[in-house]
Amino acid sequence: MKKKTLRERTFIIAEAGVNHNGRIGLAKKMIDVAVKAGADAIKFQTFIPEKIVSSKAPKAEYQKKTTDKKESQLQMLKKLVLDADTHRELVGYCKKKGIMFLSTPFDLESIDLLNDLGLELFKIPSGEITNLPYLRRIGSLKKKIIMSTGMADMTEIGKAMQILIEAGASKRNITLLHCNTEYPTPFKDVNLLAMISMKNDLGVKVGYSDHTLGIEMPVAAVALGAQVIEKHFTLDREMEGPDHKASLEPQELEAMVTAVRNVEIALGNGTKKPSPSDIKNRAIARKSIVASKEIKKGDVFTEKNITSKRPGTGISPMKWYDVIGRKAKRNFKANELIAL
Repeated sequence: MKKKTLRERTFIIAEAGVNHNGRIGLAKKMIDVAVKAGADAIKFQTFIPEKIVSSKAPKAEYQKKTTDKKESQLQMLKKLVLDADTHRELVGYCKKKGIMFLSTPFDLESIDLLNDLGLELFKIPSGEITNLPYLRRIGSLKKKIIMSTGMADMTEIGKAMQILIEAGASKRNITLLHCNTEYPTPFKDVNLLAMISMKNDLGVKVGYSDHTLGIEMPVAAVALGAQVIEKHFTLDREMEGPDHKASLEPQELEAMVTAVRNVEIALGNGTKKPSPSDIKNRAIARKSIVASKEIKKGDVFTEKNITSKRPGTGISPMKWYDVIGRKAKRNFKANELIAL
């Protein structure tokens, strides 16, 4: 029988997204926060605004609430761009700080930029899961892939995986993230068990990209088997920008990482047996067969003169009927451990 081992360490992505507001100084501060929190990677977003939205593309409802209602989505995105030189500087800064740099590309040119920067892991956002040319480009890179699945059903997810694999990606290198794209996501719409369905039905590694408020859902996802957790964070929820309101602040990000790591430890290896800290309590919590009253040498042990009481340092009550009917070889005082 194969020996069970501890589960893989959860890969935690601190999602900076566009919460840097287009400023490299803020982006570097966010890297510092992610490092301090203990995240494995920090992820930004790479895009050319004119390549991904038309001039008349409307904003999402949550974006209308958190940004200038008068500006278009294109105008909003132009404020949040990180150019190629900034990407290179941030990649270098992440290497210096010891954290993985990731970024989600939203167009073909951005895929090529990130590939040129040497990224070994590509994150596909929920909105691109039905973009065939985009999926083929990423699949052709033959890199590790994490794909969010917000707004998609199992058929669409399966088709996207097929495109990635036919283009050159390896199935074992694909991780699917269950996701809901509403910011913030109502708890009633989270449906975490769908993550398990993807794992079972599609035979891939799974994780969870969270847009709820708080840290409960990522922790619950890890308990259910998520191997990747992605969560937005910000330096300050009161900052101007589309995603700040639904993001964790630095101390909350740190609390989430700590909680995830604690859950990982607590999950153990699945073998049911007492741990070292548990086994030492056996003698205290379990019981032994003792005299319920004074017993003379030669008396027969019966249910009227023996009982079970703590501590568990004597004969186990599981041997109750091995004792019943035997004769006492010596005198026993009340509450004294029975010995045969």
